[in-house]
Formats: sequence, structure tokens, C-alpha cells
Amino acid sequence: MKRQDAPGALELVREFINTRDLETRSDGLDSPDDLRTWLARHELIGAGTSVDDGAWQTALEVREALRALAATHSGRAMDPAAARTLDALAADTVIRLRFRDDGTSYVGPEERTGVRTALGRILARVDAAAREGTWPRLKVCPAEDCLWVFYDHSKNRSGTWCQMAECGNRAKGRAFRARRTTA
Repeated sequence: MKRQDAPGALELVREFINTRDLETRSDGLDSPDDLRTWLARHELIGAGTSVDDGAWQTALEVREALRALAATHSGRAMDPAAARTLDALAADTVIRLRFRDDGTSYVGPEERTGVRTALGRILARVDAAAREGTWPRLKVCPAEDCLWVFYDHSKNRSGTWCQMAECGNRAKGRAFRARRTTA
């Protein structure tokens, strides 16, 4: 596991949000085909599942809404529109308490196929992480040109930057130059 990786099922959520990389200006979900490939690779849909433009746009909205939700762990205010996006998806996918054959319970979407159900499975992992106490450690780097999502492994949950050597040092350098300019 890398330093930024999240434990267990939460890693899938972190990977999904980070399919958009602001630093490199790349997007792993650049098209409906890219979304289908990503979801299939993570076994959230079958390889033959079709993904139309509407489902692709929904996935991009959900990804950014999850980024906004994770950003609240870094001190940002929640965007009410992002909360509404996630709530609408959760209502549409019918996420509910479910039971496995062995009697253990979990929260998950109805057993259907398609992109909305796959996104519902991602939301269910957020819920599971919240109940486990790991969700608040998923944070967003405060550097506006980064916004990378990382898991805060620090003992006191005080991690701020995705990587101190990059984003943290750039911010400290800017702050130092600003202090020298005003002095």
C-alpha cells in the first residue's frame, strides 16, 4: 500500500475521485468508453455494459460531488449542490440494508446492472467507511492546482497535503515569499 492509499474498500473511492488529475490535466474518465473500462476493471459492471453520454455525465458529477464531500475533511464547507447530487444518486439506486447468505449485513444497491448501480456501490463504500471511522481520513489536498484525494495516515489525523515534498513545499515557499515581500 502506498502512503496515500486508503484501507480496504475505501481505496476504490479514492481511486475513482482521483481519475481526474488537475496537475497533469488528465482525466481517466474522458469518455463513456473510459468510464465503462474503469468500472469493468474494478468489477462494478460487466465488460459488455453500455455507457451512454448521460450515464457518463452523471458519473463525472458524482466524482466531483465525492471530491467536495471529502474536502469537508480538509476544512472546506460542503457544497449543497454536491450533497444534492449524491442524495439523488442514492435515492435512484435504492441503496438499502442487505444481507448475505451467511447472515452478515451490509449497505448496498439493489442487485441491478448499469452505471447508476455501479456508482451506488461506490456510495455504499463511502457509507461503510463512515461507519468504520475511516471516511474522515480521506482528505483533499488544499492546493487549488492539485485537489488530489489522499488518505491521512497520521496518528493525530493532522495530514494536510497530499505530498509535503510537492504541494506542501510549494505552499510554504509562496508563504515565505509573501512574508518577505510585505516585510
